[in-house]
Amino acid sequence: MQAFTPDFDSLYRFECPAWFRDGKFGIWSHWGPQSVPMKGDWYARHMYVEGSPLYNHHCRVYGHPSQFGYKDLVKLWKAEHFDPEGLMELYKKAGARFFVAQAMHHDHFFNYASKIHRFNSAEVGPMKDICGLWKAAADKYNMPFGLTEHMGATFAWWECNKQCDKRGPYAGVPYDGVDPAYEDFYLDNYAHMLKEGETGVWYTQDQRWHDYWLSVMREMIDLYQPELLYSDGSLPFGSHWCSDKADEITFAGGSAYAEGLEAVSYLYNMSTKKHGSNQAVYLQKDRRPEIHRVGLLDMERSQLPGISPWPWMTDTCIGGWFYDSSHTYKRPGFIIDMLVDIISKNGSMLLNILQKPDGSIDEEARWILGELAAWFAVCAEGVYGTRPWRVYGEGSLCARKDAFSEAAVNWQADDLRFTCKGDTLFAFLMKAPENRVTIVRSLTPEDQVKSVRLLGGGALPFAQSFGALTVQLPEQLPSEYTNCIAIEMV
Repeated sequence: MQAFTPDFDSLYRFECPAWFRDGKFGIWSHWGPQSVPMKGDWYARHMYVEGSPLYNHHCRVYGHPSQFGYKDLVKLWKAEHFDPEGLMELYKKAGARFFVAQAMHHDHFFNYASKIHRFNSAEVGPMKDICGLWKAAADKYNMPFGLTEHMGATFAWWECNKQCDKRGPYAGVPYDGVDPAYEDFYLDNYAHMLKEGETGVWYTQDQRWHDYWLSVMREMIDLYQPELLYSDGSLPFGSHWCSDKADEITFAGGSAYAEGLEAVSYLYNMSTKKHGSNQAVYLQKDRRPEIHRVGLLDMERSQLPGISPWPWMTDTCIGGWFYDSSHTYKRPGFIIDMLVDIISKNGSMLLNILQKPDGSIDEEARWILGELAAWFAVCAEGVYGTRPWRVYGEGSLCARKDAFSEAAVNWQADDLRFTCKGDTLFAFLMKAPENRVTIVRSLTPEDQVKSVRLLGGGALPFAQSFGALTVQLPEQLPSEYTNCIAIEMV
């Protein structure tokens, strides 16, 4: 196969591999030293924001960030109860068909044995190659393995470690980010230091950072040969985050996207060399097709309003992004409803299962995984290997589609979501009616139904008139969550 080159025209030749289109559901380990305080996401930033809840927590538990900074906190991450094989077995039983590990978050701490950067999990904290251990477990259970990188935003995101308090006993004392002995960790990013009221950028245009980022991406790809790579933002180093607006894009040479295009082509060429054809997927969050067609679109904590001509993915979490002892988890039914809505629109779901700093998962997370396992045991046929039908569904309601916005949907008895495989149409009952279900608008008189059966049950009586299909339901349905009927066409 012809090699990919680092330009848009070449990367538009990307075709989504079957493993991703068929798998539909993956599990993510969004985990690292920021889990240590068990206070949620962006700890490495907000511990340096005077007066914020995480700053207050840090000062009162660990000490002022001029005395005990993030460089000291990362040493407390031990991952002493990390059991990747045991977790992977649970995840596969829970329905996952691919697995993704976080390589690094915005905190510039690497979860793998890097030769480029000394602040990594093999040399500091756990003293383990976290990503390597995850990959070995994924390989054992025959799960495609992916990595996420959140490093593109780090250079500007982490300017706060060089600020100082404006009041109180440490007023005017710089935080530990100014220590020259740790500049390789805290970065020479003084140009991005914000004044009060200013808003920062997501991606820096500092070429030194672009070059460094690309060297790290190549190292990760060489070490782990991932089937999936995800960037937390748009294709580096474009100007828009989750953009759906027009932007100045110079396609000759890739313009601001040069390093991003280079990383994507490097990923695809690695996979092509390994498999004979590209089996890797790259995901980013710019919604414009002229950008995301180099791979696939990722929608963080959201979904699309209709069927996309291209496969896509939602990434979400049972709670917050890092372990938070006070955060409420999603209920299993909500997760299942989201998954069904997503796959009906040609999407897949990546679900973060939160880990404590010691690497274990808590009882509620285990219970959620058990509920998912029981549901997939009933409804898997309508999920794996399916494709969207001519319409994604019918009924009164649709799921929310705003970025970073999730809310449970009060489904009505007429709400259905569809997938298909061969001559079989699968209809998911988002809220099961009491006696029967009727597909009113989505079938035509030409759609002749041969038989109907309940997944996890048996054959169901039905009647078809002028296209509309009425199916009699049993008194007891096999799942307490969304159920599914299989409609065999002539």
